[in-house]
Amino acid sequence: MGTSKYSPEFRADAVALYRASPGGTYASVAKDMGVNHETLRTWVRDAEQAARLGAGEASAMEKENRQLRARVKELELEREILRRAAKYFGGRDQLVSRFQFVDDHRDAFGVKRLCRMLNLSRSGFYRWLAGADARAKRARADAALAERIAEIHTESDGTYGAPRVTAELSEAGVHVNHKRVARVMRAWGIVGFHLRKKVRTTIPEPSATPVPDLLRRDFTAAEPNTKYVGDITYLPIGNGQFLYLATVLDLWSKRLVGWSIADHMRTGLVIDALKAAAAARGAGGLSGAIFHSDNGTQYASKEFAQVCMDLGVIRSRGAVGTSADNAAAESFNATMKRETLQGKKRWSGASEARLAVFRWVTRYNTRRRHSSIGQISPIAFEQRSVTLTTAA
Repeated sequence: MGTSKYSPEFRADAVALYRASPGGTYASVAKDMGVNHETLRTWVRDAEQAARLGAGEASAMEKENRQLRARVKELELEREILRRAAKYFGGRDQLVSRFQFVDDHRDAFGVKRLCRMLNLSRSGFYRWLAGADARAKRARADAALAERIAEIHTESDGTYGAPRVTAELSEAGVHVNHKRVARVMRAWGIVGFHLRKKVRTTIPEPSATPVPDLLRRDFTAAEPNTKYVGDITYLPIGNGQFLYLATVLDLWSKRLVGWSIADHMRTGLVIDALKAAAAARGAGGLSGAIFHSDNGTQYASKEFAQVCMDLGVIRSRGAVGTSADNAAAESFNATMKRETLQGKKRWSGASEARLAVFRWVTRYNTRRRHSSIGQISPIAFEQRSVTLTTAA
């Protein structure tokens, strides 16, 4: 008869019994179990073959797991490099900046991996490294020139740009090319201020330091965490009262990174929004980023200037009474109120207004499609753009 009448459990037990019988033969063990000794031999042979195959599969699986773990580790390293690079480069996309990044992080990640990630040649990096002394000498000379430029800039009440600064230097016996003056002024954040006659509808603090318009109505950004705009808008509620919303919008991804709602328009409102944005961006916060606003008293206050300095934020403001200079922030506010109020004149109370704004802001960041970033949401755009354009 065939062996199909024996269950898998019976066969396994028969094999186990044979293996547990030292000195036992196939014939003796098979006789005790009432099966043919050749049948028992076949079962033992099949069990041994299955065990060998199982061991081989386990070994192959372990090898594959080791390879996967190594790949995951490599991807984690690459992700960490990109994360650090995003904060390191800011708005810069210069070859020397990438070389400096490699030099600053070579001990943590190795030159070979960093050069591969940033699309650099190692030979080029080592040539750049060899010129460190010459660069340091130029940097010292630029620092001394920047100090003299800053004095001239201050003496002109912050109005002189590169051409006039160059002329002042020449008259003082310092002969330097105007292109170098412009480069040093950009590097040290010294910007000429063009005075113009304007109607003042918003009065900043008399002692407030003039802040230039660094955006010039260019509401685009090539890199994340480099250019932000912000504004305050009214949230009408019942009985003719208002709440106030302060915003901080990333011009690269159009993401609302920070915001704050209060029943007042004091400086603390805009400070809370800016600090919320810095916290949302994690380690490094908004350091090196430009924040652009209008000339409201909150943004022109000493308290706000100090917070910007503490966070490493570069302030920028449009002209007084010119809404177009902060059009991106005003457009965002208009869209938010249009889509939350949906034709109503006001919310019934503060709680309803807060909840409506919170719901809309969350949806705006995570789900609402934005035409200027390819019809995806701001957070989806940020997640899709992990690979930096500076490393391309």
